Amino acid sequence: MQNSRSPALAHFLQTAGWSAAKVTPLAGDASARQYFRLNLDGKMSVVMDAPLDQPDDPAAFVAVAEFLQSRGLSAPTVLAQDLQRGFLLLEDLGDALFVHETARDPKCEQPLYKSATAVLAHVQKTTPGFKVENFSAAQWATSSELLISLYGAEFGSEAAVASDFVAILTDILEKHADSERVFILRDYHSENLLWLPQRQGLKRVGLLDFQLGQLGQPAYDLVSLLQDARRDVLPATRDESITHFLNLSGHAHADFMASFAAFGAQRAARILGLFTRLALMGKPRYIKLMPRVWRQLNENLAHPALLPLQNFCAKIVPVPTPERLQCFETKCPKTP
Repeated sequence: MQNSRSPALAHFLQTAGWSAAKVTPLAGDASARQYFRLNLDGKMSVVMDAPLDQPDDPAAFVAVAEFLQSRGLSAPTVLAQDLQRGFLLLEDLGDALFVHETARDPKCEQPLYKSATAVLAHVQKTTPGFKVENFSAAQWATSSELLISLYGAEFGSEAAVASDFVAILTDILEKHADSERVFILRDYHSENLLWLPQRQGLKRVGLLDFQLGQLGQPAYDLVSLLQDARRDVLPATRDESITHFLNLSGHAHADFMASFAAFGAQRAARILGLFTRLALMGKPRYIKLMPRVWRQLNENLAHPALLPLQNFCAKIVPVPTPERLQCFETKCPKTP
């Protein structure tokens, strides 16, 4: 745990009364945040170390956590905080991540995902009282131009103007997905959801990594859940979850599925570019996830509402073949 922030972390733990705890690093994510589990004579907690020179604001985590708890949901309780230095001491919700639970027992996938879908519908009934981002269709589309400027550039795309891609996707989002605004959590997937069977109702779904929560469209988080870059969701689970969400929310099926496909394409495009960036930063483990995201992109592009984007991508965006992936991986630095 020795790094440039270790003295500040030690001071935070001392102030919070956890200086004598055993500290164990936890697996990180795609951000610069680090997490540590603390064990103080059997009492458990988790430290989030979020450097303040990064986009994710720990103050936003605190605000969203309080909002989710006010809605009767299982976000971790903040036990102590030092927002000036970027440290939070959090309730430890355990290790039963959806990605692990479904691998251990594939039969639990449908009930877990049905519960997670119900949580989404519940969250979307209320917006927070504090100010959050509210992206336009153009902003959503622009965030996905990484497909052209990073992924396409590294995988041998023909010359393409990213602005053309953004214009096409913006038009699709404005026509088919620029609907009512609801609160979305942004990274609602199997590595950020925990199963807490000892709790009741919606509280059985533990929520993590929601500090980027903002206003968005109803389909966005359901796409995150059902088109996961890290694991394949069974078609039966996907269909049941969509039906359950529509029954709870009252959205019309045809309109919702067009929005679902539009944001599915937007997210997959952005993720392919983001994974390219992360690999080039020394995290090549994300390369192995690219074929799945590529399949998801093309599944969404097959929707009739996305035909203009499908035609553009078919001409411009290269397929991540095994040969291209291997060649790309040789270019990427390796970090411990």
